Amino acid sequence: MTSKPAANEGRFAYEGLDRVIHERARLSVLTSLITNPKGVIFGDLKQLCSLTDGNLSRHLRVLERARMVEIVKGHDRNRPQTLCRITASGRRRYLEYLSTLEQVVRDAAKVATDDPASRLVRNLTPSQI
Repeated sequence: MTSKPAANEGRFAYEGLDRVIHERARLSVLTSLITNPKGVIFGDLKQLCSLTDGNLSRHLRVLERARMVEIVKGHDRNRPQTLCRITASGRRRYLEYLSTLEQVVRDAAKVATDDPASRLVRNLTPSQI
């Protein structure tokens, strides 16, 4: 006979924190792309996310393999141009990730408001810490 898991078992495992997204640069890239549904030119995306060419390329490859972004190569006035867009599945995964992240914040905020010690720390000035 197997025992039933406790109600709180795994409560804070946060399985929805997608490891593909949960990296600062990729989170920045996806946030930039979701706010620009028509896409962002590679150079502009590089600036928005404060990344180098190589670093952005590496993170875009990870996101492209995960089918979260699409890369469209083209030309503008005979100059090569790369457009990056979030895919429908990328948008869905990103929004699911944000929902889980919101739960993390709610859980942490609840503990902070319920814990007398954390209330004490919040009332201290930086010089008292």
